Amino acid sequence: MRADRLVSLVLLLRQRGRLTAEVLAAELEVSTRTVLRDIEALSTAGVPVYAERGRHGGYALLPGFRTELTGLNHDEALALLAAGSHRGGQAFGLGSSLASAMRKVVDALPDGHRADVGQASRRFLLEPETDLLSRRRSLEHVPHATMIEIRRAVLAGRKLRIHYRATGEDARWRTVDPIGLVTVRDRGYLLALRDGAERSYRLARILAAEQLPESAERPAAVDLDRIWRERCAQFLSTDHVTVEVRVGPPGYEDLLDMAEAVRSEQPDRDDWRRLQVAFQDLWHAEWALWQLGARAEAVGPPALRAALHHRAAVLADRYRD
Repeated sequence: MRADRLVSLVLLLRQRGRLTAEVLAAELEVSTRTVLRDIEALSTAGVPVYAERGRHGGYALLPGFRTELTGLNHDEALALLAAGSHRGGQAFGLGSSLASAMRKVVDALPDGHRADVGQASRRFLLEPETDLLSRRRSLEHVPHATMIEIRRAVLAGRKLRIHYRATGEDARWRTVDPIGLVTVRDRGYLLALRDGAERSYRLARILAAEQLPESAERPAAVDLDRIWRERCAQFLSTDHVTVEVRVGPPGYEDLLDMAEAVRSEQPDRDDWRRLQVAFQDLWHAEWALWQLGARAEAVGPPALRAALHHRAAVLADRYRD
């Protein structure tokens, strides 16, 4: 909305000082022409923004100008800035809104605290893109326009038409009644009803979406935490093979990425962990444990251990010389 963008423009100038139209356009994700129109609108409304010509020119506010956004103390603002550094806001297409909100948080602080909080928040890093083993985290991508349609339908309580590609199937259109959105380990899910039956859809597999004018047929009250627990229990009750695995710290995250679900987990010796893990079938379990190599051990079932032993024996024989 333009009003939000005008506020963000003022906050950018307040917090960073003089900025060019090109920098403002990049920050606000609009064209340079739109920035120029917004600056003219601000001037007309009485906001003291002025242009400085020359090589190092740009747009700035008269010294002392301040918007009135109050109500946060130092620790509250620090908590919000630290949370805002986590990329989870990207999951539902709210990245630009999160950036705008963070600018308002900083501007809400008294002058004496603003720099201190900004420096302090840089001391916290939540969920970095790579871990200590230099492995990049895989973030699922959902087209921005698609995510906007999904989010609007969820919040407005409208029926939603989605072009969805299920595992092993061609993409086809479905009409659903959206209930809510969930993100787990950087994977987003749409919880919905289809023909009255509960369904879960991976956001990354929704190729297109269209909000419909009809009202969604869904309960007025919602408890997403309860619904998600029930969906997880239902998922684990379907036909999957469960194996017992010992895994060391270097292989733990990789195991979780490859498994369908974790049924139980407990500490084991030497900083390893013992887990009951669900896979699609025995071959899936064999493939996953083979990828982990010496970083994990299949405790059971015996058929899985035998399959891995056979693989290792064939490979050892091949490289014997």
